[in-house]
Formats: sequence, C-alpha cells, structure tokens
Amino acid sequence: MSLAGKVCLVTGGSRGIGRGICLQLAKENACVIVNYSSNENMAAQVVSEIETMGQKAVMYKADVSDFDKVCKMVDDIVDKFGRIDVLVNNAGITRDALILRMKEEDWDKVIDINLKGIFNTSKACVKYMIKQKQGKIINISSVVGIYGNAGQVNYAASKAGIIGFTKSLAKELGSRGITVNAVAPGFIETDMTSSLLEKQEDMISKIPLKRFGSPQDVANLVAFLASEKADYITGQLIVVDGGMSL
Repeated sequence: MSLAGKVCLVTGGSRGIGRGICLQLAKENACVIVNYSSNENMAAQVVSEIETMGQKAVMYKADVSDFDKVCKMVDDIVDKFGRIDVLVNNAGITRDALILRMKEEDWDKVIDINLKGIFNTSKACVKYMIKQKQGKIINISSVVGIYGNAGQVNYAASKAGIIGFTKSLAKELGSRGITVNAVAPGFIETDMTSSLLEKQEDMISKIPLKRFGSPQDVANLVAFLASEKADYITGQLIVVDGGMSL
C-alpha cells in the first residue's frame, strides 16, 4: 500500500486524528504537508517525527476558512513539490451548546471551518488534480453527522454537510480520475473529545468492540483510501465506530 512519491496535504494535521493520519501516510512513504492554524509547536513535532522516519514533511500555517490563504497554500505546495496527489480534509472544531444558548458566532465558526473549509481546500486542489488526471480527496465527517447529537446542532450540520459534499463532488470528478470519499469516526480518543468521553463512559457499553477508537483506527482507513488499492471506491461514507451505530 505504498504511497511513495505521493504528495499529501492533511488539514488540521498537528494533533488528534490529523496527527495520526500524517504519521500513517508517512509510514506509507508519502511526502506529507502538515497544515495547522495556530499550534506551531505541535505541528513542528509531527514534522520532526516524520523526518525521524526518514520521510519528507513540511508544515504550513493556514486557516482553512480563509479562501485566499488556502489558495496560496496549495499554490505554494505545487510550486515546491510539483504536484498534489492526496487531500485529507480533517480540520474541524466544536462549539457545543443547546440551541437556546448557542451564540451566532459559535454556529458561524463551526460551519466556516468544518464545512466551508473543505470547499476551500477542495476547490484549490481540484484544478491541479484535474491537470494530473488523478487525485484522492478524503473528507473526515462524523457519526454525529449521520445520527445527530443534542447540544451539537452546529457540529452535526457541518458533518452532515460534508457527506452531501462528498457524494456530489465524487459525481463531478469521477470522469477526471479523482476519487472523493468520506470517513465518519465514532468516539475517538483525542484532545477535542476528551471532555465528551469523560461524560459518556456509559457509551462503551453500547459499542460492540467495548472500547473507544484511537486516531490510528481512522488513519489506517485514510491511508487505504489514499492508495491505489482504493482506486475503484468513490462517493462512499465509511463509518469507523467499533459497531456503535449498528
């Protein structure tokens, strides 16, 4: 499942699921661009870990909700590496609250980063992928986008939107040799979900595999979808939740 010679951009790659994805792509011999928006130290640590493997990695600061900055990032990547083969749209945030307490800016921020962000990055990358006549776009959604969750109307809406975006873009780009798929993690142990998991330990009893997932569980699937072994898979939503949604 080697990704040797492939240039992969992972948004929100400095921690959590994004970090796990960056490291797994590097293990498959890809050149990895670690996008981040604020935590430079953590992004640098990911780059350092990848370089320790003997693989190439660079970090790039850009807010995915800013279209101009995203376009500059992608243009710079292509100028430096000559191509872009894989885009993993992982960047995401939460601003949880019941709707009566949710501030308008909390709705806007989540939609701007989680949903508008994948429009921005995909649009910027697709023009190069079309010229290459190949490419892989992998969008990180969530089981919350399928089933909903009280107190997360903004997050659920953004993640549900990603599913529709994925299916529509797959239909647009299939004839160009570009696949577009989505991954929907369940309860994955990361910094972003730590407070949620602490409050819902009883959820383990509802998971057939009797554990929460790890970033590695998601990263393994992403690496597969990024590889040639997944060339005939497009427009799909694949759930990684230990069977919780059965």
